[in-house]
Amino acid sequence: MSFFRRLSVWLLPLLLGSCIKLIKPRHEFAATKEPPVPDYALAANWAALPTTRDSADAVPLHSTLRDQQATAPADVFFLHLTTLILPKGWNADPADASLNQFTDKLSIMRQASVFNAAGRIYAPHYRQATLYAFFDSTANSSQALELAYQDVKASFRYYLAHYNQGRPIILAGHSQGAYHARRLLQEFFDEDSALRRQLVAAYLVGFEVRPERYKMLRPCQDSLQTGCYVSWNTAEWGYDYPPYHGALATNPLTWKTDTVTAPATLNRGSVPSSFDRIDTTLTAAKVHNGVLWVHPPKASGYPRFLLPGRPELRHSFHLADYGLFYLNVRRNAVARVQAFTKQPPRP
Repeated sequence: MSFFRRLSVWLLPLLLGSCIKLIKPRHEFAATKEPPVPDYALAANWAALPTTRDSADAVPLHSTLRDQQATAPADVFFLHLTTLILPKGWNADPADASLNQFTDKLSIMRQASVFNAAGRIYAPHYRQATLYAFFDSTANSSQALELAYQDVKASFRYYLAHYNQGRPIILAGHSQGAYHARRLLQEFFDEDSALRRQLVAAYLVGFEVRPERYKMLRPCQDSLQTGCYVSWNTAEWGYDYPPYHGALATNPLTWKTDTVTAPATLNRGSVPSSFDRIDTTLTAAKVHNGVLWVHPPKASGYPRFLLPGRPELRHSFHLADYGLFYLNVRRNAVARVQAFTKQPPRP
């Protein structure tokens, strides 16, 4: 079953009414057996490694893009979005082959691959929290997300100890992946001057990021700044989202945080969910009150993400946060790595 067919089977009832409880786990977190802890010494517990053939090596069909991980001078540590939608439990089993295949097609191929010209991609499987955790206000959700983060932290520590070897690092993620990446950025890079000197940039896409959570790190202010972070949440032009007021919004067409409208001519190429073409000059973009406004694309493959009970996600292009700006992100990651490697070491 294709990703969108599978997703629609479970999200369509939600869109037709207040049926979010359809994906609620049947038991409390405390009464649910935790999936086994993943061993990151095993390649099977990584969705992407530069030494294996995986979905992060992909490029859009009918394009001239190439996977360049073999010669890339940097590393990319990527955290995927939520793919546990069915009410199987509060946390995913990293050994679930069906779920991993879904993750590969939805996030690793369509999102992580954007970085395969800039760095070697490392993307762990982790005991991700279920989608319902982001609609729940009980201790169940906080416990599920904490369990997921402990895997993320363990995988990052393993990566640093066994894979990195002092190379420049791009930290990236989407949605739940960005939720965890922003904490990694705080606990590792913001508090460790040695790791800060390795940071090319962090792409914290598809989740709210507030600059005040960091003491040392600051948002990127242009396309070549390094040792900084960017973030955006894409929404339909004209809609306001009060919960996002004060959040960082970077315009990936200019890599600035101002509110100047960037014309569609600056959009170098968008990639739809079918991953089979590149659409140029698809849409303009403008930062407004913590979100990134875009005009609804005329081309197919860039779906809205409409969910009841979450006004900040109505008229959202959440699933297309990377796809709408695929070539801009790809080129920017390469440019920042090039800028980083030419600079003298930072104090």
